[in-house]
This record gives sequence, structure tokens and C-alpha cells, in this order.
Amino acid sequence: MKNTLDKIFRLKELSTDVPTEIIAGAVTFMTMAYIIFVNPAILSAAGIPKDALIIATCLAAGFTTVLMGVATNYPFALAPGMGLNAFITYGVVIAMKLPWQVAMDLVFFEGAIICILVVTRVREWIMNAIPLNMKRAIGVGIGLFIAFIGLQSAGLVVKSDATMVTFGSFGAPALLSSFGLLFTALLMSRHVKGSILIGIAVTAAAASVTGVARLPKAVVALPAASHFTTLLAPLSPAFLSQAFKAGLVSVVFALILSDFFDTMGTVVAVGGKAGFLDKSGKLPRLRGVLLVDGFAAMVGGAFGCSSVTCYIESASGVSEGGRSGLTSIVTGVLFFLSIIFWPVIAAVPAAATAPALIIVGFLMIGIVREIIWDDITEAFPSFLTILTIPLTFSISRGIGCGFIAYVVIKACTGKWREVHPAMYIIAVLFAVDFALSKN
Repeated sequence: MKNTLDKIFRLKELSTDVPTEIIAGAVTFMTMAYIIFVNPAILSAAGIPKDALIIATCLAAGFTTVLMGVATNYPFALAPGMGLNAFITYGVVIAMKLPWQVAMDLVFFEGAIICILVVTRVREWIMNAIPLNMKRAIGVGIGLFIAFIGLQSAGLVVKSDATMVTFGSFGAPALLSSFGLLFTALLMSRHVKGSILIGIAVTAAAASVTGVARLPKAVVALPAASHFTTLLAPLSPAFLSQAFKAGLVSVVFALILSDFFDTMGTVVAVGGKAGFLDKSGKLPRLRGVLLVDGFAAMVGGAFGCSSVTCYIESASGVSEGGRSGLTSIVTGVLFFLSIIFWPVIAAVPAAATAPALIIVGFLMIGIVREIIWDDITEAFPSFLTILTIPLTFSISRGIGCGFIAYVVIKACTGKWREVHPAMYIIAVLFAVDFALSKN
């Protein structure tokens, strides 16, 4: 069995092994399992049954992540995207007073259009047009973004009316996260295999002992038939016709732009961390990754759980040594299993997974040293990208700010020929999107 897996996933060639891939897949799952609870919490405000959303989220994440592993042999995991789910709930369903099924049909259409862009090589053409320094900056910005999310989850950074954010108080969750962070860092300094996963497990156990988290009431719980009501419900002819008649071109465009560049940032950042990118910063076999990602958006719409996309938390598994599609398959299987083991997963508090996010962010910013800092036409757009991704709390918005700055500075300093034609098009599209944005 071990030899078979080695041949299928080219483990020796990728300098990894089965135990490492299993640990990496488990770490990726643990750092993104929060989506099982957060996604339903957000989308239920749109009128979608919360219990059904839990099942739909697990199924969509599990299916698309396994598909990514099988089809591409990359350790990328997928799940309903944060930000997009809030946009669907508050920007489409509530603000435009549309049925949630119609909103999900728009997500389905967005995924179909992205698949067409992949098949016609337009999406790959755009991704390969991004300058290497900008790709590095995206990875650093996302690393800071992940660490920022971890600090918030830990309660170490909190909202402030005066300064927007400020230092939190050292209550029990913050103390627990601080313990987990230092414990994980200590394990890593000792080169302990699976240190991030061990850190999560030990911190979760400490949370139960100290009363920060409650022990699960049951180990397993089977879903009821009513939990599957969202699956394929949006694809009803009645709702599809409403989506076509609604003339919601701007909504689909906004979804495409956000999904398109969120995925680009994630693939570049995780691919760079894993050492997959070539000398020009391109990811081999990129087309397959993008096609699965576009199809995943269609799955999310059809399942009624919002657009499914590549998750930056995949970097946690890569940090544990995951290098093949076997990592993704392990993560996907755990999503499937979580359907019945959700009581146990629910018992793992944010305070236990927050240290893992901070550690991953730390590991991702190392590439900042490779950015060319002595050329301001390269350095300033890179800096702006790094700065705005975490501060706008949006990968795509941060990328947009950097791209616009890159094009304008290059053009105004007589270096317009250094800019790929696709970059001009992208910058204009981002500028239009920013102008039309209401927030």
C-alpha cells in the first residue's frame, strides 16, 4: 500500500512520505475546520437552514479538496471562501432582497465563467503575467494577513473605536493562545515532526482542562435527512430563470474578480512556500489547479454554501512538509468524517487554532528578502500590496491596490514597456471595481 501511494503521488520525488503527508493533511484540516462553523453562521442570516449548511460545507470542502489532490497532485485545500459568503448574505440576499437560491445561482454562473477562462487559457495568461516581485509581495502580504487573523482569534488584537485595532486583554483565551504559540514555536525550534498539529492538540486539551472549551457531549452524531436540503436546490429551473432575468451582471463580475485574485494570491503564496514555483515565479500544471478551483465555485453554488475556493490555510500543511495531493486527500477525507464527528470538532476552540495561523504567517513572510527593494518602481507596489492585504482584510483588494500602483508608476517613469499588457487590463478592472464599490 505504501509503495502504491508513493508511485501515485511521486512522494520520493517530492522528498516526502506517507506519514508526513497524513500529518500535513490533518494540520491543514485543523487550521481551516473553523469554516464548518463560521460559514453557516454567516449564511444563515440569508435564510439558509444552519444545520443544512454545516453538512453542505463539509461535503463541498471534502469533495473539491479530494478532487484537487487527485487531479493536480498539489497540497491545496478548498472550502467556501470567507468574504464571499458575507458578500452573498449582506450584499446580495439582504441588500437586493433576492432568494438565497438565486444568489447561489449567481455563484454557480461565476464558477462556470471562470472555467471558461481557464479552458481558453485566459486565466493562466493573466496569472503568468504577474511580475515576480509582485508575486513575492502577495505571499508576504497573505502571511501577515493569516497572522493577523490568528492574533484576532487569540484575542491578542481586538477592535478599537479610537484606533480601529488595539491590544487585547490577557483573559483565559489569550493566555491559552499565548501558551500554544510559544509551545508550538518551541517544538519547531527542536525540529519536532508535526509540531503545529501537536500544538493544536495540546492547546485544545489545555482549553478543556481550564474550562475555556467544553468537552463534547458526544463523539459522533449522524445528520438527519433535513440536513441535505440545500444540495442542488439552487439549480431548480425556477431559481435559474430568476437569476437570468435579474440582470445581475455587476454581481457576477464582483464575484469573479474577488474569487479570481483570491485564488491567485493563495496559489502563488502556498506554491512559493512549498518550492513549487519555477525561476520566473510560475506554477507548473497551473491550468489543472485553476480548472478545479473554477469547478469548485460551481459546486459551492449548487450546494448552497457559497463559492468554494483554494484556502490559504493550505500553507499550514505545507509548513508541516506536505508536498503532494495525498495531503489534500487526507484533508478532504477529514471534512467528510467531520459530518459525523462534528461534536468533537466543535470542541476545538479558536484559541487552540490561532497559534497555528500565527506560526504559518511567520513562515510565509521570509520571502520578503527576495523582493527587489532598490528599485522604487518595483519596491513601492510590492510594499503597498504587503500593507493593504492585511489592513483591508481582503486578498483581492490588496492585490488590486498593488497592481494599480505598479502600472501607474511604471507608465509614469517611462518603463511602460516592462508591464505586460494583461497588467494594464487588470489594473483598469480593479480601478472600475473600486470606483463602483460601496464599501
